[in-house]
Amino acid sequence: MPDWVGPVAEYVLEVGLKETLKLAAVSVVASAVIGVALGTFLTIRWLPIRAPIRLYIEVWRGLPIVVTILFIFFALPTFDLRFSAYTAAAIGLSLWGSAQVAEATRGAVQSIPREQHEAAAALGFGWVGRHVYVVLPQALRRLLPPMVGLLVNVIQNTTVAFVIGVPETLEASTRQMNNLTQATGDPHAFEILGAVMVMFFLISFPLTRLARYLERRLV
Repeated sequence: MPDWVGPVAEYVLEVGLKETLKLAAVSVVASAVIGVALGTFLTIRWLPIRAPIRLYIEVWRGLPIVVTILFIFFALPTFDLRFSAYTAAAIGLSLWGSAQVAEATRGAVQSIPREQHEAAAALGFGWVGRHVYVVLPQALRRLLPPMVGLLVNVIQNTTVAFVIGVPETLEASTRQMNNLTQATGDPHAFEILGAVMVMFFLISFPLTRLARYLERRLV
C-alpha cells in the first residue's frame, strides 16, 4: 500500500466524513421540525396562512441548493447578516429540506381519513389537540419513508458546501489531492475520488433500501 493512503484516508474520514454527517444531521433535524409544522399549517383552509407557506415551499424547492447557499454566504452580508460557511450550508440545506418535508407532511396529514378528525372533535379536542394527539401520530408514521429518503438526499447534497469551503468529504478529498500534487506531482484523483464515490454509496444504499422497506410496511 502506498505511503500516502493512510494519512489521506485518516484525514478524509476524521475531518471530511465527520463534518458531512454532522451537517446532514443538523439539516435533517431542522428540516423535520420546520417542515412538519409548515406542512400541518398548510392543511388549514385559510388563504393568509396557506399562501406564504406555499410560496416558501415553491421558492426553496425551486432553487438549486448551491444557489441558496451562495446567496446566504455571499449576498446576505450586504445586509449585515453574516454566517460562517458551516452555518450558511446548514441553513441552505435546511431551507430546501424543510420545503420537501412540508409538502410530504401536507400529503400525509390529508391522507388521514376525515372520520379520524371528526372522532377527535367529538371527544372535545380542538384543532391543535386533534393534530397533536390524533392526526400527526398517524401522519408521522407515513412520513418515515420520505424522511429516510430526505436523509439520503441531504447527505449527498452536503457536497455542495464544498463551494464555500466547508471541510466536508469532497472538500477534504480535494484538499488532499492538492497536497499530493504539490508533494508528488500526482493528485491520485482516480483513487481518492473513487473511494469517495464508494463511501457515499455505502452510506446511501442501505438507507434507500430502508426507505423502500418502510414504504412497503408503513404506507
